[in-house]
Amino acid sequence: MTALFISIRILDVFDILLTAFLFYQVYRLIKGTIAINIFIGIFAVYLFWLLVRALNMQLLGSILGQFIGVGVIALIIVFQQEIRRFLILLGTRYVSNRAFSIEKLFTSVSGSRPRVRINSLVKTFKKLSASKTGALVVIARKSELETYTQNGDILDALTSSRLLESIFCRESPLHDGAVIIVGDKIRAARCVLPVSENINLPPEFGMRHRAALGMSEHTDAAVVVISEETGKISLADEGQLIPGMELRELADYLKQEFIDDPVVSEFT
Repeated sequence: MTALFISIRILDVFDILLTAFLFYQVYRLIKGTIAINIFIGIFAVYLFWLLVRALNMQLLGSILGQFIGVGVIALIIVFQQEIRRFLILLGTRYVSNRAFSIEKLFTSVSGSRPRVRINSLVKTFKKLSASKTGALVVIARKSELETYTQNGDILDALTSSRLLESIFCRESPLHDGAVIIVGDKIRAARCVLPVSENINLPPEFGMRHRAALGMSEHTDAAVVVISEETGKISLADEGQLIPGMELRELADYLKQEFIDDPVVSEFT
């Protein structure tokens, strides 16, 4: 009898690990959304097609084969939001992460983080939280979020705590919606944001929290939301929602992610 040995190359191990990593990232992106049910359904159809091929069922195999043949196009249509999030994840976390950036190859300027008036923002968050005034503030990173600023009212004004407080005042016509910060300026107010489809969010999170999480899923921006019911501050970033952040913790996080503009020093 001739013994059969399966030869495993290093490249095969790398192939398996890479495939497992990609599937894990896909699972992270669709976990908690309705897309997970669609993915399970498509995977079940694919397994059934493999079984039909193994049993050599010609007619049914041909029909399912045609369905599988256009499956890539169907997946792009069905999972367009998840694919967008996955590409943003690659671009922000693995390509433009602090260790490497394509921009660094062509510029001698150290760091590529935008300059933001963090002190003005934190002072605003402190007052709005104390008065339980609902607020939604988007802080742009690489993208200037023109798609979302165009559906609001363009301000293009220097960031200041007084201006932000007046915008989110309940009597202000601009308070309903999000403020988008680009660099050291308030680019627009009363902006409409995409709402997250995550079904695992706690029921106490309202539309502001869902909009903040949805914006962080669709873009590379950091989003701060203040609850109108409790005054608690939450942060949405990279598709994750961090509820109940302390003011000092939020300030430290923003200073890690953005360059603090030294022009204004309002936070005490």
